[in-house]
Amino acid sequence: MKVAVYNLRPFDEKEWFEKYGEELGLTLVTCPDAPSLANAALAEGCDCVDIITSPIDRELMAAFAACGVKYLVTRTIGYDHIDLAAAKEFGIHVGNAPYGPNGVADYAVMLILMSIRRMKRIMQRTNMQDYTLCGIQGKELKDMTVGVIGTGRIGRTLIRDLSGFGCRILAHDLYESEEVRQYAEYVPLETIWEQADVITLHTPLTNDNFHLINADTIARMKDGVVIVNTARGGLIDSQALIAAVESGKVGAAGLDVVEKEFGLYYYDHKNDILDNRELAILRSFPNVTVSHHMAFYTDNEVKTVVRDSLSSCRLFMEGKENPWEVV
Repeated sequence: MKVAVYNLRPFDEKEWFEKYGEELGLTLVTCPDAPSLANAALAEGCDCVDIITSPIDRELMAAFAACGVKYLVTRTIGYDHIDLAAAKEFGIHVGNAPYGPNGVADYAVMLILMSIRRMKRIMQRTNMQDYTLCGIQGKELKDMTVGVIGTGRIGRTLIRDLSGFGCRILAHDLYESEEVRQYAEYVPLETIWEQADVITLHTPLTNDNFHLINADTIARMKDGVVIVNTARGGLIDSQALIAAVESGKVGAAGLDVVEKEFGLYYYDHKNDILDNRELAILRSFPNVTVSHHMAFYTDNEVKTVVRDSLSSCRLFMEGKENPWEVV
């Protein structure tokens, strides 16, 4: 049983791939680079391909199918980077590897607190030995209303954690949870736009919610609203967010994800001129904190996604019930 593993990071994933590959009786063909037409042939003779958030379009899917690949698993919760229509066309099944919700929930709380306490400005001043107070007065979470959009595993965990701060919590999801009702009130999106001081996103990206936060929805929000996104960059219209920060409508933002990040994050680009002007502008604002899609990145996450992605491949090749298969 052979699995082609792309995007393999030697400094954290390698030891776990070796451990679980041996335990599961799998032969691994590894590559540190993202999958591409140039290296797709590495998957020749492999039943499965294991990736992270690299885009898999129709052309690349066809190349994998030509190599005999029957299953593609991503070491992520989201799988919007995979062309599912192409996968179906070429008879390739798709799986994901959900990790525990605590890492991302913790990170979202951190970004909320950093945003309302103006931590980016504080750190910049401290680095310059400017210890003045003017302009860095913060707010207390207990006095705020937080709107949580998406109450899956991560959203539920975040809501439970936020309840300890004493803030009012509003929630929205297509599928409501009784667990959430212990701590939050389910409301329509319009109520969140109108009443939330902080809005945090925890929903997968779909055609229906692309640019969920846009010029129109921002206009309906409270002045000085704080926006946090640890889900998917496409949920926010970057141009609209930039305009809202510049006008003061948005008081702060904490962004672990941005539009057009594929092919950018997880690589060293310090000597490159990047083709992402919106990212450069967002990073320049003193009230916008940007990190590189790493809210998930904890010791537990690395071990879990390697183990589960390979277990998923093994179950697929054995024709057994596979809890990680999504399509």
